[in-house]
Amino acid sequence: MKLHTETAAGAEGATAVLADAFGLTEAEAEARRRRGEANTAVRGGSRGYGEILRTNVFSFFNLVLFVIGATLLALGRYSDALISVGLGLINAVISTVQEVRAKRKLDQLQLLERTTVVVVRDGVERTIGPDRVVRGDMLRVRSGDQIVVDGPLLAGGRVEADESLLTGEADPVVKEPGDVLLSGSHCVAGDGHQLARDVGAHSHAGRLTAQARRTSTDVTPLQRRIEFVVRLVMLLTTLMSGAIIAQAALEGFTLLRVVQITAVLSGLIPYGLFFLIALAYTTGAVRIARRGALVQQVNAVESVSNVDVVCTDKTGTLTTGNLTLTEVVPLSGETSGENGDRAAAALGGFARSVTAPNLTSAAIAAALPGEAWTVRDEVPFTSSLRWSGLRTDGGTWVLGAPAALLPEVPEAVADRTREGLRVLILARAAGLRDVDGRPRLTGVEPVALVALADELRGDVVETVARFREDGVTLKVLSGDDPRTVAAIAARAGLDVGEPVRGADLDDLDDARLDDLVDRTTVFGRVAPEHKERIVRSLRRQGRYVAMIGDGVNDARALKQAQVGVAMRSGSAVTRDVADIVLTGDSFAVLPPAREEGRRIIGGIGISLYVFLARVGSQGLVILAVTMLGLGFPYTPTQVGLTLFTVGIPTAFLTFWAAPARPDPHLLRNLGRFVLPAAIVTAGFGTAIYTALYQGISRGFSSGRTPAEVIHEFERYTGLTYGTDTGFAVAAATIGAQTGLSTFFCYASFLLILFLAPPARFFAAWTAPTGDRRPAILVVALMVAFSAVLLVPALWSYFGLTGPAGPVFEVVLLSLVPWFAALSLAYRYRVLERLLGLSR
Repeated sequence: MKLHTETAAGAEGATAVLADAFGLTEAEAEARRRRGEANTAVRGGSRGYGEILRTNVFSFFNLVLFVIGATLLALGRYSDALISVGLGLINAVISTVQEVRAKRKLDQLQLLERTTVVVVRDGVERTIGPDRVVRGDMLRVRSGDQIVVDGPLLAGGRVEADESLLTGEADPVVKEPGDVLLSGSHCVAGDGHQLARDVGAHSHAGRLTAQARRTSTDVTPLQRRIEFVVRLVMLLTTLMSGAIIAQAALEGFTLLRVVQITAVLSGLIPYGLFFLIALAYTTGAVRIARRGALVQQVNAVESVSNVDVVCTDKTGTLTTGNLTLTEVVPLSGETSGENGDRAAAALGGFARSVTAPNLTSAAIAAALPGEAWTVRDEVPFTSSLRWSGLRTDGGTWVLGAPAALLPEVPEAVADRTREGLRVLILARAAGLRDVDGRPRLTGVEPVALVALADELRGDVVETVARFREDGVTLKVLSGDDPRTVAAIAARAGLDVGEPVRGADLDDLDDARLDDLVDRTTVFGRVAPEHKERIVRSLRRQGRYVAMIGDGVNDARALKQAQVGVAMRSGSAVTRDVADIVLTGDSFAVLPPAREEGRRIIGGIGISLYVFLARVGSQGLVILAVTMLGLGFPYTPTQVGLTLFTVGIPTAFLTFWAAPARPDPHLLRNLGRFVLPAAIVTAGFGTAIYTALYQGISRGFSSGRTPAEVIHEFERYTGLTYGTDTGFAVAAATIGAQTGLSTFFCYASFLLILFLAPPARFFAAWTAPTGDRRPAILVVALMVAFSAVLLVPALWSYFGLTGPAGPVFEVVLLSLVPWFAALSLAYRYRVLERLLGLSR
C-alpha cells in the first residue's frame, strides 16, 4: 500500500503504517525536492567574506591612514606614506586572515556523516546520498547506521539508538514504533523503518549545526582594556589634531605640511599594540601546543588565564571512560574461601567467553583469572534487557543489573551505588530463552555481587588541587546519575555538597537558578539545554567560564562559555567549535596554559606602559612646541623610529615577562606610571628642542655666510634647498628634530630599566627582577640607534641630520638630570602628592 506521509507525521500515524509500505514514488520525491523539502546540508551561519574584509580593513582608523597615505603618495612623499599606513595594513591582514580561517572551519562543520542511506521508493529499497532524502521518505534503519533525519519509527520495527553525542546519555535508548529517532544518533541494535518528518535545517542535527556555526568569539579583558586605551588616545589625538591643524591653516602652512602633521598625529595612536597582542598570542599558542593543547582561537591563550570557574563533564575528563573491578562479594552460599574463589573464576571465565566484549567485560577479564568456555548459546547484552547470558557445558550463567535479575535489590547494592560504584550480579540460571526462542530468564540463582568503578585519570587529583589553590571553582555537568557523579567527583578531590538533577532546573527563573548554580558543584542527568543555562547563569554572575566537553551535546555550552575546550577523542563538531582542543585528552594541561596566559598578560602590560609613555611624551611635546611657535617637532619618517623605541623593546619584553595575574587596577597603575614619565620626558624634550632651535637660528649671525650654513646642512641632511629663502627656519627645525628624536630614543631605552629593573639602583617604580636580559637589550638598542645616526643612508631615511657635536652634547647632558628627576618622581610619588592622591 502507499504511504500517506501527511497523516503519518505523528506517533499514532506512524504506528499505523506497516513496514512493507510502498514509500514515495520518484516523481513525488523529485517534486518535494524542488519545493525545498530535501535533506540538504546546512550552509552558512557565520559572517560573509565581504563583511569580514570590510570590518577589518576599512575600520575608522585605517580609513584615516589610507586618506593620509594617498595624499602623501600624490605629493610624492613615498617613505612618509609607507610609514603612515604600513602598520595599519599589517594589523588588518592578520585579523582578516584569522577570521577567514575560523569562518572556513565553521562553514565546513557538519554533524552528519555524508554516508549513503537506504530509502523505500516505488516499493523498492534504494541506496542514495543523505542529501537526496526528502520529507515523507521512508528510510531503512539497521544496526550501525547513522540517523540522518528526524522522524518516528514505523510499525514493525524496534531499534536501540545511541544518543550519547546528542544528549550525554551513555546507555542506548530503546525505540518502539511511534518513538522519534533523532538525526545525529546511531542505531546500535535492531531493525526498522523511519518516516522522514524533519529534514535539512529543520532537523535536530541541522539546528545543532546552525547553532554551532554562529560566530561567538568573546573579547578578552585585556583586549577590552587596550581597545579602551586606544579609543581614548584616538579621541585626545583628534582634539589635538583639530587645534594644531587649525593653527597651521592660520599660519599659512602648505598642504604637504598639513598632511605631514596629520600623519604624525595619527602615529601617536598605539595601534601597534594590536599587532603585538597577535604576535604574543601566536607565540603562546605554540608553547601551549607543546604541552598538549591546540589553540584554535588565538585570544584563548590569554582568555584561559582569566578563568575562575571550569565546567566539565565526568566521562573523559575526570575519568578515562574505562572501568576497574573493585570487589567481588559471594552470595547464596558462595560465602568465602574456596567458594569465593570459584565465584571469581566463574566471573573471569564469563568475561572471556562473551563474543561482543564491552567495557565491563574488559575490566573483569583484566582483573580476574579464568579460561574461556565453550559457548552453546548466548544472549548479548542490550539496554532493554540489561543482562547478558551464556549457556555452556558447565551450566548457564547470567551477568546483569540487580533490578533486572533479582525481585528485591539488597541493601549492599544500594550502599555501593551511593558510593558511585556500578553494581552487577553474577547468577546461575535454568534457562535463557522461552519456547519461541526469545530472551527470557528462568530459575535465577545469584552467585556474586560485582562492583566496578569508573577509572579516574592519573593526573586528575593533582589538577583539581592546583585549580583549588589558584582560586578556580570546578563544576561537574554530567548525563549520569547525580549520586554516581558526586561520588566520582569526591574521589577527584572536589567538595561536592548536595548534587542536583537537571530536571530540577526546568522551573527555576534566572534569580533562583543563579543562586542554585552558585552553591552547587555536581549536576547529574543534565541535557544540553541545562548545560547551556548553567554556563549562562555563571556568566550573569560575573564569572569567567571555561567549558570542557567531548560530545555534540556540549557544543552549545562550549559556544556560550568564554573559553570552549574540547577533547581530541570527542566529536568533530565539538572540536571544530572549541577554542582549545586537548590533544592528549587531559585537562591537566589547563593550569600550565593559564600560566602561559598570565605570561602574556604580564608582557603586554609592560608593553602598554612603554607604548603610552611614548604617546604621552610625544603628544605633550607637540602641544608645547606648537604653542611656542617653533614649527612642528616631527615628520612622518621620524615617527618610524618607534621601531627602536617601542616595536623591538615590547616584543622582547613580552616574551621575557614573568606570569602575572590580571590586574584589576591596570588603568590606574598605567596613570601612575605614564603621567610622570610623559610630563618629565616631555619637559626635557621641549627644552632640548627649544635650545637647539634657538641655537641653530642664531648660527646665521655667527659670521658665516648663508651659503656656508646651507652647504653644511645640505651635507648633514641630504636635502637640497637651492636658495636661502626660509632656510633658517628649515635648518633650525631639522636640527631641533634630530636632537629631540635622539633624546626620546635614548630616554625610551632607559625607561625599560624602570619597568624591569636589573638592580636596586633602577628600582624606583618596581622591585628588581634579577633578570639581566632587559639591561642587555637597552645596551643593544642604544648601539643600534647610534649606528643609525652614523650611517648617512639611515639618518637621511629617518629625516635626521648627521652626527653633529652640539646635538649629542645637549642630549647626553640632559639624560642624567632626566633620569634623576624621573627616579625621584617615582620613588616619592611626587605627582600623586601634588594631586592629593597619596592619602
